[in-house]
Amino acid sequence: MASRRQAAAGAGAGDVFAQERKGDVRLVKKTKAKVAQQPAAETRRPLVEVGNVINGRHAPADPSHHKEVAAVEANKCVRAIKQHKENNRVKPQVIVISSDSENEKKNQAKRAASRRSPINTLTKILSKCSRASDGVISSPKKAPLAYNIDASDAHNELAVVDYVEDIYRFYKITESTCRPLCTYMISQQDINERMRAILIDWIIEVHHRLILMPETLYLTVYIIDQYLSMKIVPRKDLQLIGVSAMLIACKYEEIWAPLVQDLLCISDNSFSREQVLRKEKSILNTLQWNLTVPTLYMFMVRYLKAAMGDKELENMAFFYAELSLVQYTMLQYPPSKTAAAAVYAARCTLKMSPRWNDVLEHHTGLAEWQLLDCAMRLASLHAAAPGSKQKVVYVKYSNPKLGAVSLYAPSKRRSLQRD
Repeated sequence: MASRRQAAAGAGAGDVFAQERKGDVRLVKKTKAKVAQQPAAETRRPLVEVGNVINGRHAPADPSHHKEVAAVEANKCVRAIKQHKENNRVKPQVIVISSDSENEKKNQAKRAASRRSPINTLTKILSKCSRASDGVISSPKKAPLAYNIDASDAHNELAVVDYVEDIYRFYKITESTCRPLCTYMISQQDINERMRAILIDWIIEVHHRLILMPETLYLTVYIIDQYLSMKIVPRKDLQLIGVSAMLIACKYEEIWAPLVQDLLCISDNSFSREQVLRKEKSILNTLQWNLTVPTLYMFMVRYLKAAMGDKELENMAFFYAELSLVQYTMLQYPPSKTAAAAVYAARCTLKMSPRWNDVLEHHTGLAEWQLLDCAMRLASLHAAAPGSKQKVVYVKYSNPKLGAVSLYAPSKRRSLQRD
């Protein structure tokens, strides 16, 4: 009996699928109705319920309801557009056009305010605290306005007025670590102080003939002394070292450095081009390429600015500075002290009063009594210059273009020691 019912159900299902393929919708409905009338087994009841759900009909929707919803949405859009226009309406305002002079005054006031209120970054604060704890520097006191020698360069960006005090404070700290040894001649076996004086005297003459920058001369002498402090050299290589040092300094300081062939011609072709280049490489490796050092010239420029003198004072001070380059014994003084002593000796020679003042003491960090020993040595070099064998500096500064300052009567020892 069960097998017959299953066969009938299978036949009915086959008829349904066949009618679905034919697309006869009415036959499908009749067949489903017959199947629903038959007493089906328990396992077929869920299918009947599903069929009843599918065959259910929904009530037709009311068209007026859709119209009301559309009207509400349209009203919302209109209100949103009106609100957007109201918010973005341009408000009337008065535009004031000031003159160029007023704008310039405002800009100057802003720049002055920015300079008056420096920004203390975290790095700057930490570095100051670190150096103060190590005893390197003390808390700097605010200098009086009379000591401000950079006011005229306030609008010159190349003068770096905001950092110049820190720069020279750094120079004073590092000059002791960058100085050549003042006793290196003791370890040299084939050269002496006289040979060095002859070399530096010749270097000054070559520098003057080639019309090079003053920075180049002082850096050349530094490179020579620093290399001789670290290497023992034979006498025959001394001029080669001087030429190679000048080539390095020219490449560092000059816009247009002289050619190697020019330096060879000036040295009477005493060595070859390859020798100069090899020695240049040897010097740079020995110095570890450290050429950014505080030389005597850097301090001379700053201290002459603090002296507020004329061209005559400048020429006289540089005359003393170049005299110190030739003498090996002047290496015992740091560059900052030699520069301050050169300015002091120049003021004494020109009989300027006062010989030393508070502004110079503030910027040099040296009192007058601290300069007397070095200044007296410079004055003695000036007195001995006319009869010296190395008189290139004396002849150079006897030229009227440089004020002929070497022809002035040197300061006497008694006048320097006067209170």
